[in-house]
Amino acid sequence: MNLKQLEFAVALAEEGNFTRAAARCHVVQSALSHQIAHLEQELGTMLFERLPRQVRATAAGEALLVHARQVLASLRHLRADVAAVSGDVRGLLAIGQISSLTGVDVVAMLAAFQQQHPQVEFQLRVDKSETLLQQVQSRALDVALVGLAPSAHLEGVCHQMLQEEDLVAVLAPQHRLATRQRLPLAALQDEALVDFPRGTGARRQTDDAFAAAGLPHQVRFEVNLMELVERFVRHGLAVGIVPVRIADGFEGVVQVPLQPTPTRRVHLVWQRLPTPAARAFVDAVLSRAGAGSGP
Repeated sequence: MNLKQLEFAVALAEEGNFTRAAARCHVVQSALSHQIAHLEQELGTMLFERLPRQVRATAAGEALLVHARQVLASLRHLRADVAAVSGDVRGLLAIGQISSLTGVDVVAMLAAFQQQHPQVEFQLRVDKSETLLQQVQSRALDVALVGLAPSAHLEGVCHQMLQEEDLVAVLAPQHRLATRQRLPLAALQDEALVDFPRGTGARRQTDDAFAAAGLPHQVRFEVNLMELVERFVRHGLAVGIVPVRIADGFEGVVQVPLQPTPTRRVHLVWQRLPTPAARAFVDAVLSRAGAGSGP
């Protein structure tokens, strides 16, 4: 077993396809396939299930991936820490963010950071909060910006809340409630709502608000993009509940404050043993946000 095989296994699991994994690792597909087969032979078990249109890790493969990611992350940390001894901040900085991020311009921050640390390479992933948290915990990501309900607990990572945002109702202009100055949550309990899937951090913000008020609610449409929330609302099919800054960017809808007011919190999270590049990026974000380090 060698590091290259572990790198190939992680790439194959994440890409779900031999061709894409080989391209990501800058090798021909036959070489990657051969190394995966050799790894399976050495371990005496099948690590990946070959399906007609995708490749999926088996239970044994998932067990391998946990350790493979840790080994590769440790190697990345080792190289970065050795370089840092001589004053260099270099290496790969893997960052995650939610698609509905407001208040932090990650692209602008990366551009400024690169000017100061030109030897750092970036990788950016956009995903839902719970997935990004898991990837920071597993060391697949160095840093992430996530949006969570106030009731959410952060474990296994360092973190700092950057901002707390009010959520507002967004409605079609012709909706019977669109002319109200403020809406009690009770006014929405019988309305068809559009929201993110159950179990996601974005959905929990809404679920917690109605639960705290002792009210039922009907999420008729479950989507995974804010753009779809906007479209369902604009066409009068549903009411949405979104962060106020997101609502400000919607077109063809009306936003109305809610009472009681639901909120979401945007957190910066990072590994407990960050690389020098990750430490520098965290410091840059916290400095711009005027926040101190969290636990």
